[in-house]
Amino acid sequence: MLGKLVGRRWIITSILVLAAAGAMVRLGIWQLDRLQQRKAFNVRVLTYQDQAPLELDDAAFQEDLYEMEYREVTVAGEYDFDNEVAWRNQIWYTGEVTDYGIHLLTPLRIKGSEQVILIDRGWVPNDYANFATWGKFAESGEVTVQGVVRRGQTEPKFVGVPDPTLMPGQERLDTWNFVNLERIGEQMDVQLPDVYIQAVPPGGEQELPYKLVEEVEIDNGPHLSYAIQWFSFSTILLVGYPVFVKRQEDKRN
Repeated sequence: MLGKLVGRRWIITSILVLAAAGAMVRLGIWQLDRLQQRKAFNVRVLTYQDQAPLELDDAAFQEDLYEMEYREVTVAGEYDFDNEVAWRNQIWYTGEVTDYGIHLLTPLRIKGSEQVILIDRGWVPNDYANFATWGKFAESGEVTVQGVVRRGQTEPKFVGVPDPTLMPGQERLDTWNFVNLERIGEQMDVQLPDVYIQAVPPGGEQELPYKLVEEVEIDNGPHLSYAIQWFSFSTILLVGYPVFVKRQEDKRN
């Protein structure tokens, strides 16, 4: 049978079948890798969600805040509204109506520190997409922010749109496609940490900007079932192909 599979009539098809089976096995292994990553993510999130809120001060910034994503924090300071920017194409869903708008991202100069951190203060509708209108939501003086740690991005997510570069004579970008902390910090002429704070909603009714912290799904996702499917497809192909070839050869004879 092996001689027939590598014979002149079937050699190209056999190579294609082996290549397809190998690709399916590789996809199965990739899904198992994704499963392990998901399990590690779940452990990390649950670990930090169970801890008491962290007060952000100079000592806290000596720790690895990037690994603390979704941990609750509190931080005091004053907002720098001159360097406020917006995160465009954000949705507010009330359960009945979906509205489109922006998130206001405001630098906070931390009390008693030289450190600056970006705060996602929440969602406002596209009626306020222009920088000149954001003063309506300014909070003057010292504030205390309660929120959760979130990671910034250095590149857009899958099929996302990259942020434009500054045009000659343009001093700043007011709106961004994703929270690129490195580039936003360069625009401000400060070095922002690689995390920002997403403000949590207060108790009771909210006023604009609306705050919402997404609920993190703690599960293993579909990766194991996908891996089993890919391995099954590969097995079916490797077992079924020789049977198919044998039947075709038997018909010829």
